[in-house]
Amino acid sequence: MLKELKPALVMLVALTALTGVAYPLLVTGIAQWLFPEAANGSLIERDGKAVGSELVGQSFTDPKYFWGRPSATGPTPYNAAASSGSNQGPLNPALEEAVKGRIAALKDADPAQTAPIPVDLVTASGSGLDPHISPAAATWQAPRIARLRGLSEVEVNTLIAAHTQGRQLGVLGEPRVNVLTLNLALDHPAKR
Repeated sequence: MLKELKPALVMLVALTALTGVAYPLLVTGIAQWLFPEAANGSLIERDGKAVGSELVGQSFTDPKYFWGRPSATGPTPYNAAASSGSNQGPLNPALEEAVKGRIAALKDADPAQTAPIPVDLVTASGSGLDPHISPAAATWQAPRIARLRGLSEVEVNTLIAAHTQGRQLGVLGEPRVNVLTLNLALDHPAKR
């Protein structure tokens, strides 16, 4: 029996060392060397303190800030440990009620805004963690932000344009605006 057990244990130790230690160290080392910012979470720092990540949305509820896409994570919004979509289809009454509630909140925050609300302001992304909104969603919120911050709409729209990212590699995805970096630029005019 020991004859059969010894090769099995040797293989277990060898594969554990290879796949559980050597390979992860190699991949981590390559990532740290080639993409250090992304490998460390794409953290955004202000005054030496991490305030968030470019890759994970954050909850902004104050009307003087841009609001991101709703989060479907629980028990708290933008909980990276619980990343998932709501799994509610378009005919689900719970989704309809959630969208109605989000529309009401947006209208309550800016009753003068009568333009159609962009869909990404009322529906969650597949991961529930999306840090981006469309330029249309940011522009829709510009009048509220300008009014509450004492800025002109031109200033706010200029800021939106400066923070709009194009398609990846020029063809993938859609133009997008990172809500956290945009809100940080609102709070720190010198760092815009």
